[in-house]
Amino acid sequence: MRETVITADGSPTIRDTATGEHFHSLHGAVSESMKVFVENGFLYMAPRKETISILEMGFGTGLNALLTLVEANRLEKRIHYSAVEKYPLSSKESDAYYNGFAQADMLDFEISALHAAPWGKSNKLSPDFILEKFHADIREVKLSGCYDLVYFDAFSPQVQPELWTTEVFSMIAGLMAEDGVLVTYSSKGIVKQALRSCGFIVERLPGPVGKRHVLRASINRKVV
Repeated sequence: MRETVITADGSPTIRDTATGEHFHSLHGAVSESMKVFVENGFLYMAPRKETISILEMGFGTGLNALLTLVEANRLEKRIHYSAVEKYPLSSKESDAYYNGFAQADMLDFEISALHAAPWGKSNKLSPDFILEKFHADIREVKLSGCYDLVYFDAFSPQVQPELWTTEVFSMIAGLMAEDGVLVTYSSKGIVKQALRSCGFIVERLPGPVGKRHVLRASINRKVV
């Protein structure tokens, strides 16, 4: 069971009632996603490439994809966005989440289009933005391609410890480009250790409101 909750910046998030986990910070869903994923990840990578291939672990509400789409259109960047989600929102849940955005009068793009896009297919959401969603476990899905940027947005290590492991990060590292980066909201010691142990150079960055630090990790091919 999951319910929509409005966060401090007026944007909605979703609470998983089984675990008590929120999909975003209650200090602000949009502000957190912008800081952690778009600013630290997409806008960091954008000056280097005209076409950016992105992998998201944990599609969730689609907010990271939506904000990336907005910025990609603004900067006229071509994006191929792949997202893996084991527990997608139901149509009822995604409708309630979209209504939260409509009530707050936020963003011009309909987030419902992201959820309506068929799973396992290539969906052209704008002339330069292609979305491909995989309804699968990240440990089992077969991915191809070479990703410039990874948004690692699973539930917290306390709730999903099986996803914050050397095995998972090593698999992801093998899918990344030579100069690829991974960004995530968790800066816990076990996360930094797991990333470093499989070839990432880890950088601790200032976090959004309510969080001291977040991480950006660059792949180091000399170690991998």
